[in-house]
Amino acid sequence: MTKAVMIQGTGSNVGKSMLVAGLCRAAARRGLSVAPFKPQNMSNNAAVTSDGGEIGRAQALQALACGKPLVVDMNPVLLKPETDVGSQVVVQGKRLCTVKAREYASLKPQLMQAVLESFNRLKSRVDLVIVEGAGSPAEVNLRPGDIANMGFAQAADVPVILAGDIDRGGVIAQIVGTQAVIDDSDAGLIAGFLVNKFRGDPSLFDDGYAMIEKATGWPGFGVLPYFSEAWRLPAEDALDIKNAEREGELKIVCLGLSRIANFDDLDPLAQEPAVSLIMLRAGEAIPGDADVVIIPGSKSTRGDLVFLKEQGWDIDLKAHVRRGGQVLGICGGYQMLGRVVCDPEGIEGPVGDTHGLGLLDVETVMTPDKRLTETHAVHCASGQSFRGYEIHIGRTDGRDCTRSFARVEGRNEGAVSADGRVSGSYLHGMFRDDGFRRAWLAALGVTAGKQGYDATVEAVLDRLADHVERNLDVDSILSVAR
Repeated sequence: MTKAVMIQGTGSNVGKSMLVAGLCRAAARRGLSVAPFKPQNMSNNAAVTSDGGEIGRAQALQALACGKPLVVDMNPVLLKPETDVGSQVVVQGKRLCTVKAREYASLKPQLMQAVLESFNRLKSRVDLVIVEGAGSPAEVNLRPGDIANMGFAQAADVPVILAGDIDRGGVIAQIVGTQAVIDDSDAGLIAGFLVNKFRGDPSLFDDGYAMIEKATGWPGFGVLPYFSEAWRLPAEDALDIKNAEREGELKIVCLGLSRIANFDDLDPLAQEPAVSLIMLRAGEAIPGDADVVIIPGSKSTRGDLVFLKEQGWDIDLKAHVRRGGQVLGICGGYQMLGRVVCDPEGIEGPVGDTHGLGLLDVETVMTPDKRLTETHAVHCASGQSFRGYEIHIGRTDGRDCTRSFARVEGRNEGAVSADGRVSGSYLHGMFRDDGFRRAWLAALGVTAGKQGYDATVEAVLDRLADHVERNLDVDSILSVAR
């Protein structure tokens, strides 16, 4: 019979995703068929699945740790924020609707059905499911109708291990306080706790660890030191992207948009020894010595066009191109490079048009259909073939499309300016392809490192599993599953 265990956190960003990835790889190395599951995720960083949908990027990494292909059942509800008060709701890989936060509660009974359906379907295929919660069960104001933490755990009868983050301080209060505010029935599902992100000598926390055990009555499963190689794995949050501390031969600047999406496009570049990658934050000017500026994907192209101009980046970009710099727009970033973005049906917000940057002679019309597909392409400038994926709404056309960025299934894809300095493409994931990345960097005058990106991620996942095995009682964690 398939078993399951759930990792919940005392708050957001306590390291649940990394914990689950490490446990997944550890379980898979024991010969178990294991799969990750997250009932509800909120992220604009999505991955295209083998069954033609989309899930959160964190679950894609966890699936890789399991050695399993991506399927929509691993993350049945994905919320993609479009504004401060509203999100697109993706259910079992497909867009359901866009709702404001206050309206979301009315959807939860319907969504719980989909969550349990996906969970049971996933359970039928594997020996073990490792579930990741979202946010914290201590947010008891959200407990009615909850589908992400204890609401799911109760409905699916899944035991819970609570993870606290000592790096942010107050971990004793985090864990003991969680028990204090949740109801007895929910507390009864918690089989124990662990402490994550410890820096220094873990034995210095022995007394604190014993205090938590005494105060809660829950057994501890260990103290996990901070994993220093976490930055080498795909980032779940754009704030986790580590700016280069080295001076590389090539300086690449990525604009930190307010609704940045699929920013894991940057991860392979961040690991290149010859590259200095900088994620530009709001209020910072584009450096005059930048060689390449990347405008990444966005969940709100028109909204982020306004945001970009508010930072003065439109003026900086034109100066950058005049100096001979290169610009690459990916997906929403490609749409921003054109003359105008039109939204006649109000798909992303109010009906209307927004003037683009005018660096490409193209224009975009937003359309209701989302394109979700894995793609095999050939880069026109280098002749290098590569694999990527598309995940976007909108159609882009114009004179610069005759100079395409790539060819996909016999058709032109993307656009390049007449002087060759500005390029745009809908293709995500291109830099993960080692051959393409080497060719693209070579055209900019630098040599790529010898280590392949996918090989690096696999090796880091193994070291993460080793790290988890050394410091946590993995056998006891897995024995909790039922």
